Amino acid sequence: MSTVIYDSEHADESREFSLLLAITTILSSSFNLKETLTHIFDVLHHNVSLIKGTLSLYDAYSYDLKIEVSYGFSDEEIKSGLLEKWLVVSNKTLDTEQATIIPHVEEEVSIIGEHDPELLNDESFICIPIIIGDSKIGAISLDFQYKNDKNLFQNIKFFSIISLMIGQEIKLMQLLEKEKESLRKENIKLKVDLKEKYNIHNMIGRSAPMIDIYEHIMQVAHSNATVLLSGESGTGKELVAHAIHYNSNRAEQPFIKINCGAIPENLLESEFFGYEKGAFTDAQETKMGLIEAANGGTVFLDEIGELPILMQVKILRVLQDREFTRVGGIESFKADIRVVAATNKNLEEEISQKRFRKDLFYRLNVFPIILPPLRDRAMDVLLLAEHFLEKFSKENSKEINDISQSALKLLNDYDWPGNVRELENCMERATILCQRDTILPIHLPNHFQKNNERLMIPEGDDSIDSFTLLVENFEKEIISNALDSTHGNCSKAARTLGTTHRILSYRMRKLGLSKTDFRSSDK
Repeated sequence: MSTVIYDSEHADESREFSLLLAITTILSSSFNLKETLTHIFDVLHHNVSLIKGTLSLYDAYSYDLKIEVSYGFSDEEIKSGLLEKWLVVSNKTLDTEQATIIPHVEEEVSIIGEHDPELLNDESFICIPIIIGDSKIGAISLDFQYKNDKNLFQNIKFFSIISLMIGQEIKLMQLLEKEKESLRKENIKLKVDLKEKYNIHNMIGRSAPMIDIYEHIMQVAHSNATVLLSGESGTGKELVAHAIHYNSNRAEQPFIKINCGAIPENLLESEFFGYEKGAFTDAQETKMGLIEAANGGTVFLDEIGELPILMQVKILRVLQDREFTRVGGIESFKADIRVVAATNKNLEEEISQKRFRKDLFYRLNVFPIILPPLRDRAMDVLLLAEHFLEKFSKENSKEINDISQSALKLLNDYDWPGNVRELENCMERATILCQRDTILPIHLPNHFQKNNERLMIPEGDDSIDSFTLLVENFEKEIISNALDSTHGNCSKAARTLGTTHRILSYRMRKLGLSKTDFRSSDK
């Protein structure tokens, strides 16, 4: 028969360890400070005879100390100003950065105010400053039942550990709140920037077709009407969709783009509508779809003509009833969304070929906007080219501020089958290649030269004469570009071409070029 010896000191340590573990769990379970501290005070009340407690923190803006959480105070005590007395002690404790310890509170009027000694139990008070590194965060004040001096000392040590744990958690909460506030401000700034970016007045183009587009955007933006954007690839349908959203009443809500042609057919439904947990093998949890994510905002269905027929039926339901059902679910969800669709296909032809549903087309075609190709808005080419030149010069840290007349002629003579997107790519390439302050024809893609009649071989000429003429025309083009970029300064042009002023003057006379044909004369 073994003898069990009860070790009270080890039992107290074991109980304290269990309490600390429980408090750690509480601290990690919620970011609601009042809820967390109230729960901790409850645990201390039931395990170490806590009677009252407060947590005081510095205000982030005024840096005044304020009581954030109080526990165990009656309405009468609050009305009597007892909390204010505790706050005064907390301030003094933080000033000294040392704990305030009062073994018998009935002897201290500043803590409990005027009182009847016969109505008091023997209680102790401790106020512990919460200091993390060099930062004073606040103070925790506790009123608990006094048992003996040894128990008081143990409680002080135990509460000091708890205050440190609470301080670390508060510091984390404050950092998270600061980050959250920073993200909130960044989000607001981003929305303002997007609204400004997609403002009608910032869109590039002053041709008659574009003026019509701007009018259509302003007419439809503040309605909830479904918009169908059609036009060739690269005409700016997504830009117009953004402009409609950011000039609407939904501008503060999400803008969700769905590229209907980029999502595999077997994933379309789950991407659009989400799915319930267990809907299929890999559905480990419920997932929100893109339609649901756009609730309150705008859904941009890009390349709507690429949707398979079966998916068109499901989109039709969303447009008709503003409802959808997740994959594997039975519950219907409302979709408060504005729909803008875009296509580069002729949907009426697709209907005749049985590739697009007629009823879906009529649902989409409430307010149609047809975007013109760039070849029909020739006067906008220069505006767009200069805009892209400025954009890509900044991105590449270059100081390119001009486009030569010969390069502009090539840009204007080209028919732009790829529309604005092709022009943007062209100017990005030219900016990368250009090592001067002016874009020249040599910086443009090779196929642009086919539009330059000065480099074309005249039909019917002998091959030798044609070749000689081609070389002369090409030489004339190079020298013209150099003189154009140096504003007619022959000396600078010669250095640019890696030759001498005398040789350049000779070649100019032979080719029939004169410096007076350019912007200025030699200085």
